[in-house]
Order: sequence, then structure tokens, then C-alpha cells
Amino acid sequence: MSNPLYDTLFGRHAGSDRTFLRFSDGSTLTYGVFLETAARIAHVLVARGLEPGDRMAVQVEKSPEMLALYAGAAQAGVIFLPLNTGYTAGELDYFVENSGAKLLVCDSAKRGTLAPMAERLGAGIDTHDADGSGSLMDSAASQSTTFETVSRSADDLAAFLYTSGTTGRSKGAMLTQTNLLSNAETLAAHWRFTDEDVLIHALPIFHTHGLFVATNVTLVAGGELVFLPKFDLDAILEAMPRATAMMGVPTFYTRLLDDERFTKDVASNMRLFVSGSAPLLAETHKRFEERTGHRILERYGMTETNMNTSNPYDGERRAGTVGFPLPGVELKICDPETGDEVPQGEVGQIEVRGPNVFKGYWQMPEKTAAELREDGFFITGDLGQIDEDGYVSIVGRNKDLIISGGYNIYPKEVEMVLDDQDGVLESAVIGVPHPDFGETVLGVIVPDPGAEPDLDAMMAACSEALARFKHPRKLVLQEELPRNTMGKVQKAALRERYAETFSG
Repeated sequence: MSNPLYDTLFGRHAGSDRTFLRFSDGSTLTYGVFLETAARIAHVLVARGLEPGDRMAVQVEKSPEMLALYAGAAQAGVIFLPLNTGYTAGELDYFVENSGAKLLVCDSAKRGTLAPMAERLGAGIDTHDADGSGSLMDSAASQSTTFETVSRSADDLAAFLYTSGTTGRSKGAMLTQTNLLSNAETLAAHWRFTDEDVLIHALPIFHTHGLFVATNVTLVAGGELVFLPKFDLDAILEAMPRATAMMGVPTFYTRLLDDERFTKDVASNMRLFVSGSAPLLAETHKRFEERTGHRILERYGMTETNMNTSNPYDGERRAGTVGFPLPGVELKICDPETGDEVPQGEVGQIEVRGPNVFKGYWQMPEKTAAELREDGFFITGDLGQIDEDGYVSIVGRNKDLIISGGYNIYPKEVEMVLDDQDGVLESAVIGVPHPDFGETVLGVIVPDPGAEPDLDAMMAACSEALARFKHPRKLVLQEELPRNTMGKVQKAALRERYAETFSG
């Protein structure tokens, strides 16, 4: 029997006494014991009536058992659907109904609220808490530690990930075994992961970054995870001297830099720091390299494709870029209106094609047809450009494009000028309604701690650096930018907040 995803990520480690997970209290879990837990869970899924191709929705806190749920689902041929722990009951209702999930696994504290919904939608419900308790593991305790792996093909669905849904309803991205496995193998090779690596894992595992990048890459390589429930500065600093790699969002790196205990000596055993899910400020790159001698490696991916590009492991890791397309991935910059490729260096919409690109949106054929071309290229909705050396830069989302008086304005271009000004930690540029121009440019400025940026001087700097139609009509100060759980700036929230600045 063949099940490429399970066999390659998990099955080959069966019986191994090598450490897979290491916890902040010093305890460990071997690959062999982890896979025995996964097998027990696979038996529970079958006992609950799940068959190959059925969906299982999971909204629980990060724990080793949640990872084992992923492995058990793969072994039983069940499609794994991890959900953000911040989603409300109303949001869960949509995900369970839309996916047709046969089983919902949730925190014990939420069972009372979610059980009526699950019953109405015909889904079973199990509970699992961060400490390992709950009905799922109670049922698993009496099951066999071996399970006959269900045969699946490379093109069979392995997981659903729902998009963040900033416009309209969230869409369920259908990810196949090939999508997940090819990307994990490519990244492990590209980033030189081996069974000697120890990766600090402080990311959530309901998202592609923590689950399908950090975890899958480690599984492919046969390495070890320092498995932390969340970002914990003390735990990371304690783990780092014996670790070799870390994957994180920009906030992880700024918090490390803000702590004087984070020194070159502490990072001396590390070989790789990877950042993604949101852009890393050039200033963070610079400070990190000055402090540690390491240059953070930025990459670019998304829910529908996993990772598309990466700065090189060897060679220049260029700040402000996401490097080059990964081996096997094609990337082109196209005119959003015509779909034609634009001349090199010009801004356009990023399209990608490769074994990493998803199969489509669950039960949304119109959306799939609109975003996934017949030739296999996926229209990402991200705006980017490729420089003369081939480095790809992301300049924003297509929906973030500002059209003022008929002129296209790319927010990133204005943000780069604002970010360079004295006293500015970061900025976000948005388009807001304007009675004369349709919309106009507004800059939201987050000051450096204790700084008071000179807004007039910043306006003058924009006048010198940018064409007149790109100038912000107004700059506003804000303590911080709204972000989602992965650190991405939520520009839709800013547009809503400042919508009536000129038209109210």
C-alpha cells in the first residue's frame, strides 16, 4: 500500500528512538512514541465513522497530540482541516458546514457552545486540551499502537486551509499530497536541513508556516523540533545555544533584538534564521546582522501554494526581497488586466505554477476558475517586480493598489520613503475615499519608541522622492498597526478606520 505523504513524512520514522519533539521543561518525545500516538488516533477516526476523503476540522491549542492528529489523519486518509484558535463559534459554523466536516475536534471549554452546531450540521465532536486531556485521547488510550496505513495517491487531497477572508467568505484551499510533500522536500534541500538539525518551533500549527513548512521540513529531514506552545522569549533564548535553526514572523526577530540577552554568543550554534508571513523591515535585517553576524533568510508563500520563492542559502540574502523562485516553481509578473507578462523591472501581478500550487477552492468552481488559469498558473493577487538580478520583491496586494485621479499608486513605494525618515518604526500606506480623486493616499506612521516624528519633514521628503500624484494627502500617527495572528498588517481595518478622513 502506498500513501506518499504519510510514508515520507511519518511512516519511515516508525519505531525510531530519535528525539522528535523537545519541550521547554526538558522532556522529549521520540519519533516512535509519537507515531504510536498517531496510530491510536487513526483508529479513533475510523471508529468515529470517518472514511478516506472525509474532512476533520480541528480547533485546538498547539500540542504534540495535535501534530499526531495530523499524522493520524494522513495515515487514515482523512483530510486535515486546522482552524485558527481565535475563530468565533459563528466562523466555525461556516467552516464546518462549508467543508462538510464529519468530525470537529475542539477545546473542552468550547464543547458546550459548539455541540449544538455540530449536531445540526451532522458532525461528530471530540475534545482535546493543551494538557493532553479530553475525549479524543481518552478514546485513543485503549487503541492499538499500530494501524494499517490507508492507500492514497499523490493527487489525493491531504488538507484544507481556509484563506483569511479579508474580502467575502473564506475559501477552502484544497491541498494535495503532492502539494505538501513536494514543497517540504524542496525546502529541506534548498535550506540544507538534515537529521542533525534542531529547529525552534514557536509558530502556531493551524497555519501553513508552522505546520506545512516548519514541521514538514523537519519531518522530511528527520530532525528535531524544540516545540514551544507560542513565542516565549525566555524559552527561545534558553533553547538557542543547542538549536541550529528557527522559523518565525518578523515580530519574533524584533522581540529578540529588543532583549539584551540575545547576543552573538547565544546565536553561535545557529546556522539559519528564516522569516516569513509578513515583510521584514530593512532596519530589522541590518540590526540582526550587526548583532549576530547572521542574515535572516526571507521567503514568500501563501495558503494556496505553500512556499514559492526564497532568498538563497548561499549567496546574497537581499533585504526587501523574497529571493528567487524555488526549484520547480515558475513565477511571472503580469498585467492585472490583460494577464500578459510585463517588461522586467515593472510592477505587476505575481502568477506562479508548480507542484506546490493547490488544486482549487472547495465547492467554489467560479472562484477557482477566476484565480487558477487553465495552464496551471495561479493568480496570487500579490503585486511584485523582478529586479535586474532576478530577485523578486512584493510591493503589496492587488486590492491594496491605490487608484487616485486615474493614476496607479503602489503603497510599498511610498512606505519605503516614509520608513526611511527619522523617528519612524514602520508605516502603512492606504487608499481612502476622496471627493475629487476617487481615492487618495493616506500614510499611517508608527513612531520609534519615545520618538516624535516631524510629519511636515516627512511630507517634504515625499515631495522630493515621489511624483506629485503619489504624495500622501495626510499622515497620521498610530501606536501600532493592526495585524493578524501571523503578523500581516491588516490594511482593510485601516481603510475602514480612516474611510471618512476626506469624505465624512
